[in-house]
Amino acid sequence: PRADWATGDYVVGRVKDVSHGLRAVELPNGRMIEVMEDDLVVGAWGSRAATLEAVGDWQAIDAGSFELLTPAGLFGRITSCSPFLPRLLQLDYLGHALRDGRKLTMGGSVTAPPPTVLRAPVVLIVGTSMSAGKTLSGRQIVHYLAQSGRRVVGAKLTGAARYRDVLSFGDAGASSVYDFVDAGLPSTVCAAPVYREALGSLLSRVALDRPDVVVAEAGASPLEPYNGDTAIDMIGAHVRFTLLCAQDPYAVLGVTRAFEREPDLVAGGAANTSAAVALVKKLTGLTALNLLEPESAAALGRLLEEALA
Repeated sequence: PRADWATGDYVVGRVKDVSHGLRAVELPNGRMIEVMEDDLVVGAWGSRAATLEAVGDWQAIDAGSFELLTPAGLFGRITSCSPFLPRLLQLDYLGHALRDGRKLTMGGSVTAPPPTVLRAPVVLIVGTSMSAGKTLSGRQIVHYLAQSGRRVVGAKLTGAARYRDVLSFGDAGASSVYDFVDAGLPSTVCAAPVYREALGSLLSRVALDRPDVVVAEAGASPLEPYNGDTAIDMIGAHVRFTLLCAQDPYAVLGVTRAFEREPDLVAGGAANTSAAVALVKKLTGLTALNLLEPESAAALGRLLEEALA
C-alpha cells in the first residue's frame, strides 16, 4: 500500500521505451549495462537534488511510473530537469521486493558495525557543485598517499548513489572504499538526524579498517541539501587538509564566502589554465593547482605532507 512506502524501499520496475534518452544501468559490481524494453530493474526509492542535472523524489510519484534518478538505481519522479540532460529512463512500478511477506529495505539489509572511534587524519574534498572535479582530484590524492606507503581508505560521505565514483578511489590505490550506501542510504537528501546516525555507522566501518589516512569526498557542495554541512561538522576535528573543487574562479569566491571556510587548495575547472589560477589568487588569495598536469604532483605532495606531518 502507498501508505507503507518509504525512502530506501527496494522496488521492481519494468523498463519502458528505450528508443531515445539514457538507458544505462549500473550493476552491483559497478559495471554498466544497457537495458532493453521490458527488462526488470531493482532499485530503491530515494531523492536527488542535483543543481546541474535533475531533481526528483519518490514522494512525487502520482501514477504507476517513475524515472531512474541515477544509473545506480535511485528511483523517483522527476520534478525539475536541465534542458541539456537527455531523457531519463522511465519504468513502470511492478511492486516492492518482498521476503516472507515483508518488504525489503536498504536499511534492513545492512548490519550495524560495532561503534568505533575514527582516529586517522582526514583529507576532505568538497565542491561548489556536482561535476566540479572532486572524484578526479580525489584519485590523484589517493594515488599519491598510497604510493607514499600509507594505508588509505576512500569514502564518499554525501551525494546520490553511484558506485563508479568510490570504485575509482580503489583503482587509484585505496585499500578499501565506502560510501553512504554502506550505511543504508540511497542518497543523503534526508533529515539531518537520519543522516547523522548513518554517517556515524559509516565512520565506524572506516575506523575498523585502521587507515593511516582517510580521503573523504563530500558529493555536491556543503550548501546543497545533501547534508554536506552535517558531514563536515561530524568529521571536522579529524580534517587536516581541505581541497575545494570548483568549476570557475568566481564559484570559489562564492562558496568560501557563503560557507565561511577557506580550503588549503583549489582544483577542478577553476585551475584549468594559468589565467584561472591567477584569477583565483586575485579574488580569494588561495592557491590553485591543475592536478591533471604532471608538474603539479610535487606541489600537491608537499602540501599533503605538511598537513599530515
